[in-house]
Amino acid sequence: MRTIGRWGTALLLLAGLGSVVTGCGGRSEGQGAYKDPYPLPADTMTYATAEIGTYGGRFVLGQTSSPKTFNAIMANETSSTDVTQLLFCTLWDFHNGTQQEIPYLAKSKEVSADGLTHTWHLRRGAAFSDGHPITSADVMFSFKVAYDSTLHPSIQDLLIVNGKPMEVSAPDSYTVVTKIVSPYAMINAAIGSLRIMPKHILQAVYDKGDFAAAYNSSTSPDSLVTSGAWKLKQFVQGEKTVLTRNPYWFGVDSKGHRLPYLDEVVFLIAPDQNAAALKFQSGELDGLDNVRPEDYQSYTDRQEKENFTLYDLGPALNTNFFFFNLNRVRKPGAGKKVGQPQVEAAKYAWFSNPVFRRAVSMAVDRDALIKSVYFGEGVKNWSTTTPGNKTWHWPELPHYDYNPEEAKKLLASLGWKDKNGDGILEDQNGRKVSFTLKTNGDNLLRMQMCNFIKDDLAKVGVECVPAGMEFNTLITNLREDFQYEAILLGLQSGVPPDPGMGQNVYRSSGLTHYWNVKQPKPETAAEAKIDELVTANVGTLDMAERRRTWNEIQKIINDECFVIWLPTLKAKLPVRNRFGNMEPSVIPHRLLWNIDRVFVKAKGV
Repeated sequence: MRTIGRWGTALLLLAGLGSVVTGCGGRSEGQGAYKDPYPLPADTMTYATAEIGTYGGRFVLGQTSSPKTFNAIMANETSSTDVTQLLFCTLWDFHNGTQQEIPYLAKSKEVSADGLTHTWHLRRGAAFSDGHPITSADVMFSFKVAYDSTLHPSIQDLLIVNGKPMEVSAPDSYTVVTKIVSPYAMINAAIGSLRIMPKHILQAVYDKGDFAAAYNSSTSPDSLVTSGAWKLKQFVQGEKTVLTRNPYWFGVDSKGHRLPYLDEVVFLIAPDQNAAALKFQSGELDGLDNVRPEDYQSYTDRQEKENFTLYDLGPALNTNFFFFNLNRVRKPGAGKKVGQPQVEAAKYAWFSNPVFRRAVSMAVDRDALIKSVYFGEGVKNWSTTTPGNKTWHWPELPHYDYNPEEAKKLLASLGWKDKNGDGILEDQNGRKVSFTLKTNGDNLLRMQMCNFIKDDLAKVGVECVPAGMEFNTLITNLREDFQYEAILLGLQSGVPPDPGMGQNVYRSSGLTHYWNVKQPKPETAAEAKIDELVTANVGTLDMAERRRTWNEIQKIINDECFVIWLPTLKAKLPVRNRFGNMEPSVIPHRLLWNIDRVFVKAKGV
């Protein structure tokens, strides 16, 4: 579960390996010979680029797994959304470089004086990849699907304002009007997350009740009609996904040349972090989106000789943390009663006690972790808005940092003692204080963190047993069968990196409220208060009030220690120098966000 679009629908759980940009970026034969086959639309979208590019070549990226779907509205993991974000456009966009909102399919918009009515004016002449015009009917269809309660795509929650859907109408073919019941700080982000799907292709499928299965991985490229800058050219399960330019795309450079410049964007399956690193070292890869910190110095030393640049983006917006299973049974099942904890009752009693969680947090020596596991390339972090987030980071945010003596006192205050002298505490009922900490085993950094935490917790008398899992199995444990005691994971920032994009995390009803997902109603007073604060945060345009409520949300989460925060890595990405207009950004997608403007430079450049 990861990111989407130029706007992200929410904070998304991150496998941690990320994409790798592979070689083959050199010019293809006939580079520069592409002839635009169709007239430009009446309303083009002009991008100001650092360089005017030339046509040709391709950009090849690695993925850990193939897309599960090409249905942009139903996609819910980055193996899919990394691709669908290129295939389908939205009304509004976000520019990573300037960190400003920009028009997209909608060339402009008007806002009523009360801020509740937004009128979006679509570009005339914009067309899908089959040449069919994109009109307000397609936007209306996309809203209809997104609001379908039987489908409940992830974007639906973002489109609900103060408990109610937007009122959407289309006065004509090129105008869409949205009305909301109360001020909504995330209105542009919400609209900018809705991918525009082709009504003329998918209406019949939707009417049959088959929309969720539409545009699946078995769909032939020729029948997959897209609204974005790219269309599907080839898909081979478990091997590669090839995109090529949408010849009707409305984006142009400042000289009026239609974008994209590249002939192809290719996603290849790269099985793991080690393989990706080795391929880059051997010259097969052009870049990496997730580099092991122990390799940073090597990349620094080799960049001139091997003609690549190691981009230092500063503290990443991605987070690392672990949490305990506080879920209760909500549906009766074999051996399970409604309301019963998903973990053993004794362990639930530990995990649900904030004193225990604070002690665990205070047992972790983050400075030593940064020095050893991160090779010095990390910073402490206490929130989803990391030190890399220049707008929302709160340096003074209260937290529970390393203090092993205080951790021992807190554990002793629970009545726990080491009664048998093995170094591990027993609780008041004689039960050894021990838990299993799961993470995805293909992420070596996370496995190293688990082992580090194991050693630190042992010093205060708590046994931690690391367990590496396959990522999708881990997510099933997290969201479906709840077969875990504690999990170490990370979140990828939404786009824009605004706390309002994290409603799915902070709200007790959220699917990504990972320590206790989808609560029918808040199960603790702290979470009820957080729910109130989230509503207040996105329900005002007053930045001072938004900052106050966001700080209060973070403070409650940290006071309760629902999350045991771990350092975030400094992001350094190597990319070969033969690509023009390459602008790696700390905001996702760090390498792909402007791929429609990237081009292959002439040899010798």
